[in-house]
Parts: sequence; structure tokens; C-alpha cells
Amino acid sequence: MLRCAAMLRTLIALAVTVATARADTKVDWARGLVIADAVGVADRHAPNPAVARGTSRRGAEANAKKLLAAKIADLPLAGGGKVGDRASDADVKARLARALEGAISLAADPETDGAWRVTMAVPIEAVRQAIVGPRSLGDGDKGPRIVIVEGVSAKPAVGWKVGGLEAATVWAGDAPAWAKDAPRVKAKSAKAGAIEVPGIDASAATLFVIITKP
Repeated sequence: MLRCAAMLRTLIALAVTVATARADTKVDWARGLVIADAVGVADRHAPNPAVARGTSRRGAEANAKKLLAAKIADLPLAGGGKVGDRASDADVKARLARALEGAISLAADPETDGAWRVTMAVPIEAVRQAIVGPRSLGDGDKGPRIVIVEGVSAKPAVGWKVGGLEAATVWAGDAPAWAKDAPRVKAKSAKAGAIEVPGIDASAATLFVIITKP
């Protein structure tokens, strides 16, 4: 009877954990990250919380990666469809798996009962490169490191080309403080996965900060 009660408590805790983590899974286009919170439930058979944390941390990270995988598959593509639609290609699927395996740990907090709470993230740029292949710098990293593109009437998505370049992008309502001195250009149009801008001396190494219209 006691064993059944303990098992029931564990299952309830796991259900609450998954629901909470799923609710906290999000896409932060301004930071360029897909983020997930998850919990690793403590092993109730462990002799003490310290021992339980050894396995619960791994469980928390595995849970976070499962949530990240689902969220990444649902990301919109600039040219239409979703990231998951491209996973039928074996090479793309393998690169997405590597991006997920390399997920960044943003936070990790131990609980008093031996559980762990973690926050993990995958860069959206890693997802983009998984779709299109490794970034090619061509003639190098000429031009500015950052360019602000203003007046874009489009929604954030993976794989927008800017001025014909396949490059990293972040999306924001206003220019962030860390990009305040970056050169600015005005978008002419945004359609069919491409943002048209006036001629710019940039490269695939440039980070484009896309400012959407209010």
C-alpha cells in the first residue's frame, strides 16, 4: 500500500512537471532562442536527496530537450511551412538532432527533495543552419557585425534572407541597447522569405536586427 501511494505521488509530480514545463516553453525572437523549462523528478528510492540529484538532473535535461524538440519542429519557416516539415530530409534531421544535443543550460536549480529544475535553450540560428546547411562566409566577414533593419512588415520566422544574404537574425520592437551604434537600413519589402533592403556592405557573418512595424 505504501509503495502504491509513493508511486502515485511520483506520477502526480511528473504530470505537474510536464504541464508546467510545457506552459513555460517559448520562443524568444529578440534573444534568438527557443527556451524550455523542465523538472527532473527525484528518485523516491534514493537514500537521500543528494544521491537523487545525480539522476534527476539528467532527467530534467532530457525532459527539457523533448520539449525543445517539439517547439523547434513547430517553428515557422520564412518561405512557408514549419521546421518539422524539413525533418524528412536525413541530413536536416541529423543537424537538428546535433543542435538539440548541444542545447545551452541557462539555469539549473536543485530542489530540497532531490529534484532539479532546469532552463535550456537552442539558438534559432542553429536551427536555421540545420535547415540550410553550415554557414558559408564566402569572401570572409567583411562589413558591419550588426545591421538594424527597420520597418519590416513581416512576422518572425526561421530562414529570412536579408538583402539576398542567408544570415542570422533577431526580431524586436525596438533596437536593443547593444546595437544602438549599428548602421540602419529601411526595408523595401518582405515577402516570399526575403527582406529587400538598399545595397549594404554586409556578409553572411552579419547579424541583422529586424525591427517590426508597430
